[in-house]
Amino acid sequence: MDLDTLRYGNFQQLGEAITDWQQMTKKLADLKKDAENNLKAKADKADWAGLNATVTRQFVDKTATEFGDAHTQADSISKILSDTHGELVNYRTQLNSAIDRCAKKHLTVVDTGDGTFVVTQNTRPDWASDPSGKTDTTSQQDIDALRTEIAHILSKATESDNSAAKVLQLLVDQAEYGFSDAAYADRDSAAKAVEAADKMAKMAKDPKKMSLDDITKFNLHLENYHNDALFSEQFAKRLGAKGTLQFWADMAELHAGARGTELARMETLQKNLGLTLATASFSDSDDMQNWKKEVLKERNTNFVTDPSNPMKSPVGALGSQVLSSLLRQGHFDTKFLDDYRSELFKADKGAGESGTNNLWTKGYDQIDLEFGKGNGRDPLEGLFDALSHNPEAATHAFDSKSELDHMFGTTKYTDRGTSLGHALEAAVTGVPAGDPTQQAAPHSTAQVKIMANIMQAVADPDGGAGLVGKQMGASFGHMAAAYMPEISQAFGGPNSGTVFVTNSDAPSGLNRWDTTRFLSAVSQDAAGRAAIRYGEGIYTGSLLDAHLSDPSLFDGSREQVLHDIGRNAGIIEGIVGRSVADADISSDIGSTKDENDAIAQQGEFFKSAMSAGVGIGSVALVPATGGGALAGAAGGGFFGGVASMAVDRMVSGKELDMGQAMDEALYRTGRDLSQTQDSVSQQTQWSVDDALKRHHVDLPKQGTDDLIRNSVNEGWESSDSILHDFKQRPTG
Repeated sequence: MDLDTLRYGNFQQLGEAITDWQQMTKKLADLKKDAENNLKAKADKADWAGLNATVTRQFVDKTATEFGDAHTQADSISKILSDTHGELVNYRTQLNSAIDRCAKKHLTVVDTGDGTFVVTQNTRPDWASDPSGKTDTTSQQDIDALRTEIAHILSKATESDNSAAKVLQLLVDQAEYGFSDAAYADRDSAAKAVEAADKMAKMAKDPKKMSLDDITKFNLHLENYHNDALFSEQFAKRLGAKGTLQFWADMAELHAGARGTELARMETLQKNLGLTLATASFSDSDDMQNWKKEVLKERNTNFVTDPSNPMKSPVGALGSQVLSSLLRQGHFDTKFLDDYRSELFKADKGAGESGTNNLWTKGYDQIDLEFGKGNGRDPLEGLFDALSHNPEAATHAFDSKSELDHMFGTTKYTDRGTSLGHALEAAVTGVPAGDPTQQAAPHSTAQVKIMANIMQAVADPDGGAGLVGKQMGASFGHMAAAYMPEISQAFGGPNSGTVFVTNSDAPSGLNRWDTTRFLSAVSQDAAGRAAIRYGEGIYTGSLLDAHLSDPSLFDGSREQVLHDIGRNAGIIEGIVGRSVADADISSDIGSTKDENDAIAQQGEFFKSAMSAGVGIGSVALVPATGGGALAGAAGGGFFGGVASMAVDRMVSGKELDMGQAMDEALYRTGRDLSQTQDSVSQQTQWSVDDALKRHHVDLPKQGTDDLIRNSVNEGWESSDSILHDFKQRPTG
């Protein structure tokens, strides 16, 4: 910065610009609030159909998000400009003060352009006759000190101006269209993020020189900055696409066999590095667009560590293996995952179901890119983990039935079942797998179609049920819980939506044959059947809450709707209980403990959803009624009500109370089929009692209990014939 530019700088226009930005930020805050509370909230509650269910809803959601991002970006720009304005005014004050002191010492400061200046002494014509013999009034030391002070002020002002311009440009470049969600409180925080990225990228250029202490410091920076948009983008850009993959391949080799503290540090490094790259993947800057393209081009590159060492194996990890090992953590950009998944699926399908394991593991026996567990040789596992954190990308991935069937088929020859299950769970529920605290939108037509295809695959008489044993039981159970409305309508038949309410885009998208066999198969897994039972209890409680709070949902009698709800509970629980009995699972000595453990573990999962006020995969989200009430297991309507109490009873193992002392807890053992039937009957009666009290509905206690008991038993008996109709069962 030139001396005169700062010295005579008029920052009035910058101040006016800041005021404009601040006012704009306030207006955008109002628009953001309006978009969230009105635009998006109403869209979520609306009963969409046809193209509106996909195109319009997605447009509304994106528009609401853009208002939020616009506010965030305007707020960041406003704060950075304000911070920079304050700094420049302060530096101008310091500069003028220094120049005033120069004048008092008979010195002149002259701007010589291009950021340079000179400090000269003022001469007097009578110096030669001065009796003291002095030829000037200022020492060279004073001149040097003032020159240094002014140079320092100009340097700091230049740094402030340049870094502000740089971070503002980087901030705007984050989004190719629309606005960035990167938030900064001031110029310094943004500038420090960029500086830290440069420092970390330089360290990563030579991993051999990184000691364990260096790795600890490296981890601390990634821990602090992995959610920072500018840091993440600059780190990835400066390291480069190939450099990023080489860095992790080298680190995995250098620390192979790590134990104790070293292992813990490497696990943390892998996590933080993945989270950093996930944040970077959302940048639309030209540099990051190129990074994403280049890193995908490297998927078949052989990343050999220390190629100059003749003792090293010439076979290194494939780029796809390295990249996938870094995708396991964090939420990556949808398009990036779409592009990567397309190429990886193509390669995997090319090997066939039985050949896919050889494709990724044969010849790579020495490769270990994972710390803690696994080895990272199958890149599909890492990709599936990434998809499980991005439901939108997961839905895209399994839209093709042929690719879904291929992936199911490969689980016979690989260990990717758990990761695949998590990815499928995200695809059909709309929430990241394992995180029930996020609210999902109503099931789209595409999601219901994928769920129907999953059910069909598991229902396949030719070994489909075996998929449950490929570490996917819990995920299948979560899917069933999330699809209780559609499952209930499958059993209820045409026009049952007035009882089994939902705002699913395709409420009748499941068929009874596949649904029955799917529930039966998933019931063979302790976690799977526990999840089904929680889902049924939540949906039953939600339906009771909805109908008793708003009789207009169903124009029949309350007794009729209670009968239909009770019968449905009996059918679903009957299929589960009878399937367990058919498989003779209860004869296993460890079955009771397994059952108890599964109910406890799944209970924590579903209670997390309750405490967050949302539902697992938008279970039973009931649209707003004319009275404005929002009912259901998701959406906040009644999660403190009947559904919550039903879950609490299952988690605590409340003892049955059938008018006599019974030393049996709710669902706690499958040793007796009749005890399971009693469990569902008692649970449903309790839920009805809770709903009647909650909504102050006066129905005869004994008559209502009798109605529910008979309707549940009716459904239970129907489950026997339904199972006989749709699958082969043991005789006797």
